[in-house]
Amino acid sequence: MTEYAKAMRPEDITRLFVERSNAGDAAGVAALYEEDAVLAYPPGGRTVGREAIRALWEKVLANRPHFEQEQPLPTLISGDIALTSTPPKDNAGARAQVVRRQPDGSWLRLLDQPEFVTPRP
Repeated sequence: MTEYAKAMRPEDITRLFVERSNAGDAAGVAALYEEDAVLAYPPGGRTVGREAIRALWEKVLANRPHFEQEQPLPTLISGDIALTSTPPKDNAGARAQVVRRQPDGSWLRLLDQPEFVTPRP
């Protein structure tokens, strides 16, 4: 099993996600999630568990998408739980993740909302 760099701050997860996605590393992306994490993807659905998230990202990354680093919004931390987010380029919503501090001090995603769109009138 590959040993991956750990996110030692909640904000590190987004950077590591972009690096690993752009490298086509679905297992590396999945390693950023807790074992029972929930990902709100595909649109209208959800993917539950690290293994299912890995399988989903294998399919997504097979198309070789390119992700850009984005400026994160301020992280909210309460004890061992944090909320991270980034604004989308079209300003129509946001991406948000709930992350949890692990016993070794690193952080992993627990809940991931890749993008939720604010309804337009």
